[in-house]
Amino acid sequence: MSTLDISDKLVFDAWKVRYRAYMDLLKVRLSALVTFSAVFGFILGHSGQVFSWTTFFGLIAGGFLVSGASGAANEIMEREYDKLMKRTQNRPLPLQLISVREAYWFTSIAAVAGVLLLAYFTNWLTTGLGVLSMVLYVFVYTPLKRVGPIAVLVGAVPGAMPPLLGWTAATGGISYEALIIFGIQFIWQFPHFWAIAWVSDEDYKKAGFKLLPSGGQKDLNTAIQIMIYTLFLLPLGLLPTYFGFTGLNSGIVATICGVLFLAQTFSLMRDCSRKSALKIMFGSFLYLPIVQIAYLLDKI
Repeated sequence: MSTLDISDKLVFDAWKVRYRAYMDLLKVRLSALVTFSAVFGFILGHSGQVFSWTTFFGLIAGGFLVSGASGAANEIMEREYDKLMKRTQNRPLPLQLISVREAYWFTSIAAVAGVLLLAYFTNWLTTGLGVLSMVLYVFVYTPLKRVGPIAVLVGAVPGAMPPLLGWTAATGGISYEALIIFGIQFIWQFPHFWAIAWVSDEDYKKAGFKLLPSGGQKDLNTAIQIMIYTLFLLPLGLLPTYFGFTGLNSGIVATICGVLFLAQTFSLMRDCSRKSALKIMFGSFLYLPIVQIAYLLDKI
């Protein structure tokens, strides 16, 4: 291999590292899951409406960038805390793969582009909700993580916003159906985040994050609260079927998934172990997409 070839390879490798760093800053996988929830809301809400592919793809692109910018801003604000935790110390900013100045510019451009795409391709209600979601996540939820478990309540609002954005992009308004799919994802946030906080408790304490309820203890009281919020998902999961905007099959799937999800919380109540919390965490990751896909298949 010639000296020129080696030089070209080094340049290519350097750009590849930077590209991956920017993608990690956007939290691509998480942003893709958020975007899926928005797509779910859009498809569910478009019944009786003319399906607009431009609005659909505008929602995908704009929603992805708004979500990615929110995650990137979170990483900028928490960069010093990320250095302290095993789960985050390999992020781009702690590793100094990109500078803080570059991260600020990249995040700002992504945020502005995302908002403009939503404004141009969807409607002002969807755009406003997207901006509200970003503001709550970055400027309220992020600093509250070091204050107390109130952060989970606040964070559950932007966390549940994607299906609502999808619905408003399709219909231009907020209806009881939109509030139901928002409510399901809102309640789901609590067992989801508390299970993560339980599993990552040692890491979170290093950074001063206080997300667990009941005084931040990994005890029976916290396990009971996780169980109660998971229990709420059973009746909530049946509401789309009850009000008739999805069918019976999805109601059955939602109930089965809810019962299986709930069963995992009893193990945590029994032994208060990290292993049981880990099962709840993985169960929560499975519950939401499976139930949302079931609703879509029932609708289509």
